[in-house]
Amino acid sequence: MTAIVDHRSGAPRRSAAQLVHGLLSMPAGAILLVFVVVQLACIIAGLLFPDDFRYLSPQNMGIMMRSVPVLGCLALGAGLLMIAGEFDLSIGSVYTFTAVVMAVLVGNGIDAFIAAPIGLMIGAAIGLLNGALTLRFNLPSFIVTLGGLLFWRGAVLLFNGAVQVRFDPNPVFNEMFSGTILGINAAFVWFILLCLVFWALLHRHRFGNHVFATGGNRSAATAIGVNTNRIKLAAFAIAGFMAAFAGILATTRVGSVQPGQGAGLELQAIAACVIGGLSLRGGRGSILGVFLGVMLIFTITDVLLLMRAPGFYLDMFIATLIVLASIFNHGLDRRGASI
Repeated sequence: MTAIVDHRSGAPRRSAAQLVHGLLSMPAGAILLVFVVVQLACIIAGLLFPDDFRYLSPQNMGIMMRSVPVLGCLALGAGLLMIAGEFDLSIGSVYTFTAVVMAVLVGNGIDAFIAAPIGLMIGAAIGLLNGALTLRFNLPSFIVTLGGLLFWRGAVLLFNGAVQVRFDPNPVFNEMFSGTILGINAAFVWFILLCLVFWALLHRHRFGNHVFATGGNRSAATAIGVNTNRIKLAAFAIAGFMAAFAGILATTRVGSVQPGQGAGLELQAIAACVIGGLSLRGGRGSILGVFLGVMLIFTITDVLLLMRAPGFYLDMFIATLIVLASIFNHGLDRRGASI
């Protein structure tokens, strides 16, 4: 009789442990668990203290949806490149440079539906240039794109000086990127759609298999016929393209672009990817992890703002979260290597 009671009382505990273990073994399992816990805590606090902690207010949700897409788009491009085994530190400067070019073109009378694709092509071309230099001269992408960060930051000043550029597109373009779609912020809808596209590309397409193979073991990928140089070039181009797209979203939302507005965004994008479970060595990660990493950063930012905490608290918390995520990811890498 006692054995039956022990068995029944132990079953839920083992099931819960198995569920947690199963979540942690998923590419984005750990960040999903953390994100759910944080969201539950915020929702409960918002219900208990609706006047002091306005997390669930429509105004706060609207601010979140307007804030997430820019960093989210940067992180999608940076994340795909990280899975391929490379980094791009220039995406923040490319984001600003392409936005300035687009705004200047529109200011000179060119339609936004022409200026925006030009900006996207410039972003992709810069990404290709980064990839070509990295692969042609066998240089660390960290060094190449660090040079790109400084070069394109200076190019912004050379192109238009240290002045704000107004962006006044036609109403249709403005509605497409900063309006609302079924009551949801258009930029957030774009971000969700791009997440779905990247998910299909990375997890349901042969290209994604090649990206994981290239980042995981380049020699083995080459041995089975994968053109790793082409994969890396494509990943660099996509990162540049997404940086330019983020510039379109930000510039349309604000109606102007500042010369230094992209400074530091490249580090935040990489931080979101690391927090989301992407390996710094390449070959492991998921689009869900990137999405949750971005959302967690903005959730913590929002919580600190609602609590009126000093801004440096956010930097301290994100720094701690990055280190902990890196330690956890390193442990997964070692465990994967030992299997």
